Amino acid sequence: MSDAKIFGMEAERGRWIFVLVGLLINLCLGAVYAFSVFKVPLQEKLHIGATQSGLPFMIFLAVFALAMALAGGLAGKWGPKRTSILGGVLVGTGWILAGLAPNIWVLTLFYGVIGGGGVGIMYGCPIAVAAKWFPDKKGLAVGLTVMGFGLSALITAPIIGELIETITVLPTFMVLGAVFLVLLVVLAIPLRFPPEGWLPQGWTPAERGRSSMVELDRSRMVRTSTFYALWGTYTIGCLAGLMAIGISKPVGLEVAKLAPGLATLSVSIFAVFNGVGRPIFGWLTDRLSPRYTAVLSFALILLASAVLYLWGQGNVALYFIAFSILWLNLGGWLAIAPTATATFFGTKFYGKNYGLVFTSYGVGAILGSVLSGVIRDATASYLPVFLPVMGLAALGLVIAAAALKPVKVQVPGS
Repeated sequence: MSDAKIFGMEAERGRWIFVLVGLLINLCLGAVYAFSVFKVPLQEKLHIGATQSGLPFMIFLAVFALAMALAGGLAGKWGPKRTSILGGVLVGTGWILAGLAPNIWVLTLFYGVIGGGGVGIMYGCPIAVAAKWFPDKKGLAVGLTVMGFGLSALITAPIIGELIETITVLPTFMVLGAVFLVLLVVLAIPLRFPPEGWLPQGWTPAERGRSSMVELDRSRMVRTSTFYALWGTYTIGCLAGLMAIGISKPVGLEVAKLAPGLATLSVSIFAVFNGVGRPIFGWLTDRLSPRYTAVLSFALILLASAVLYLWGQGNVALYFIAFSILWLNLGGWLAIAPTATATFFGTKFYGKNYGLVFTSYGVGAILGSVLSGVIRDATASYLPVFLPVMGLAALGLVIAAAALKPVKVQVPGS
């Protein structure tokens, strides 16, 4: 590949192909957000309760985050294409094997561990590719790339529902696994990094206000206060957003008093906000910096949580507005954090670095699920859930304002 041409096109135009490919990859990987469609059919098929039917989803998210951390360096060693092919094969295999599971424990192993591990290996590759090809528009490019993950449920949930009605629940896993296996391997083939030292024509870091191209490896990154500020704020952002995803429908039914059909429809509407939040907040991160974009995000989370807690009972309009904001901000953090990682610590060691930062996603998923469940059981209401979320959002705002700053480190040769 020449420095000037990509797939026969000028690099300036051709590099957008990687964003499109990444978006399509994420549409497949993000099918996990439609897992709620499987829950009731699995309960009926495997004779289990609601808690057990949620195990594959929770383990999937935890393994997803862990695999990101452990396999973050693979793209640097093998390249994004081979790493993505490995991840895609594991994703497809996990889904296919899940269709053969005799019980929920085996299904959790196949879907949650193998499938989730595959997503963790593959997820960071198109993000790293986008960040390297777009040093001038990192936030926008990364946001558009990961938008597919947030929008996936909007497309995959109806397909899953129709397949379950037609061929029953376990064969649905197998059919989707076969489709994902083929699509993900094919989509992985064009992924590649730009040549060393490549920059967009007419653009230099100094011209965009970057004082230096800091490149920190993981060992240096974890010795900076900026890393811990980013990890902590990302955890809070994911906790609020993933909690909102988990309780959107029951809050709609119990608090806003929606009809069941409208409560179900609301989840599809919120998925759109989850998707578009990624390019919106990615663009904002480019314009405002990660620090001020994070402050804005936490202010919105705090406002939405306060509105729900104070005036949410029986108020349909406020329910839709507040949960749209919460879903929007989950999508936003999945653009803010990877962009901030590249901005603060560079792109040379991006895979390993963002893999470690992404562990906060898994922590946020588990804490959000436990927090909402414990408070709901203790108070018989979902409204008190938003009190600790308000407190955490306020804490995140303070951390972001005080500590989410560029690293002041001089690296020899950087």
